[in-house]
Amino acid sequence: MAPRANWKGFLRLSLVSCPIALYPASSLREKVSFNRINRKTGNRLKQQNVDSETGDVVPREDIARGYEVGKGQYLVVEDDEFDAIQIESTRTIDIDQFVPRSEIDERYIDSPYYIAPDGQIGQDAFAVIRDTIGKMNMVALGRVVLTRREHVIALEPRDRGLLGLTLRYPYEVRDQAEYFEDIPELKLPKEMLDLAAHIITSIPLSSRTVTKMPSLTCSRGKRPVKRLSPPRQDRLRAWSI
Repeated sequence: MAPRANWKGFLRLSLVSCPIALYPASSLREKVSFNRINRKTGNRLKQQNVDSETGDVVPREDIARGYEVGKGQYLVVEDDEFDAIQIESTRTIDIDQFVPRSEIDERYIDSPYYIAPDGQIGQDAFAVIRDTIGKMNMVALGRVVLTRREHVIALEPRDRGLLGLTLRYPYEVRDQAEYFEDIPELKLPKEMLDLAAHIITSIPLSSRTVTKMPSLTCSRGKRPVKRLSPPRQDRLRAWSI
């Protein structure tokens, strides 16, 4: 089955444009997830929205979104008000500028996307934009509206397509100083560093890769819950200096 695009529109560099499609480059399919269940019956639990004061269950039609303006005071925002301030999408990624890849701080990278031409029309224009970005040995920056929000997106060639990386805004990235300021600046002996380097280089390459999580059998109905076995000791590697 062909992958489904998350977004379709146009990519434009000056007077050159082409239809494109964005596909998520990451997947949560292999992620292990758990459900809350009744230990005695093995059945799943259901959650209900309950009024914090009265304790009554609130029906779906009475659930609204509110912005807290004071302690226990909320301003209700209706759906039509959200629609009124929704960012209008032009369905076009306009390349605004080019920057060296090294200037993009890794902390700002949010989500990766594969970008490919949408259909046969515009294949040549797509190749022109892709190869132009590649020859400049830089990353192209543009803007795209995804899920009602405008994102800065970095574009770079990847195989015969493009890799798009949505970037976080500065206010979304925490300052590292408050986490690292209490760490003392130590001058370590050369022998200690050499020993650590030797231990790392002596680990086989196959052991440095992340092992795949074993598949889990889910319980259904009233079958007992299968407990996970502890990790095998031969898969654990510990070293100390």
